[in-house]
Amino acid sequence: MKVYHTLIPFAFCFLLGCKSGGIFLFSIQDDINLGQQVDAEIEADPTIIILEESQYPEAYAYLNTMKEMILETGEVRYREEFPWELHIVYDDNVLNAFATPGGFIYIYTGLIHYLDDASSLSGVLGHEIAHSDNRHSSRQMQKQFGVRLLFEVLTGGDPGTLAQIASSLWGLSFSRSDETDADNSSVRYLCETAFNADGAANFFQKITDEGNTSPPQFLSTHPNPDNRVENIQEEASLQNCNTELMEPIVNGRTYAEFKTLLP
Repeated sequence: MKVYHTLIPFAFCFLLGCKSGGIFLFSIQDDINLGQQVDAEIEADPTIIILEESQYPEAYAYLNTMKEMILETGEVRYREEFPWELHIVYDDNVLNAFATPGGFIYIYTGLIHYLDDASSLSGVLGHEIAHSDNRHSSRQMQKQFGVRLLFEVLTGGDPGTLAQIASSLWGLSFSRSDETDADNSSVRYLCETAFNADGAANFFQKITDEGNTSPPQFLSTHPNPDNRVENIQEEASLQNCNTELMEPIVNGRTYAEFKTLLP
């Protein structure tokens, strides 16, 4: 693969001056290629149990319908470019979800069982879609591993590096501004759907009500759960979105029925 096309933004920033947080040395296609490679590495990892869609078609149909409801709002910038591929990870002891560059998203069964309603899950899903769509995942990986190392992966470099990158994704730390951006994007995604626009806040509220001030790793960056509930609800109010608790039927099923489809 030729890499000179991805170096153009660097030359532009070098000449004109760019803030480090705004530099993107990867093209959109680079994001997709990296996501595909990491996705294959994760699926090949024997320590990660991915539920196969062929064995759980109804569960995946529910999740994919939820995903499409978000994508159809027109708020997702790279709706057509990214594959937006969902995977269910079987581990009931883990409250987790994460996204790769290029739109590959992983949701743990532990998180699905923990959440109480479809709006809460759609809020988390919207949050993860935003990390890919707003290219937070790509930027954080550039910071963590360095551009040179990621280019080596993209061009068929050391397989061990790819494995290291894949294993780090579940705990990738985002900046405070990235987390707030993902929260606000989730609100905008859900505003025109049948879900509560502040669905992600329901999850944080449950964390707070249970006295757990340290949310799961994938949502652990500042601000804290109480502040994030307030910020999400404020964004929903600013966008004039519906926040009344609803129980939308997704692909013909309630959320409780969806959970029974999983092991």
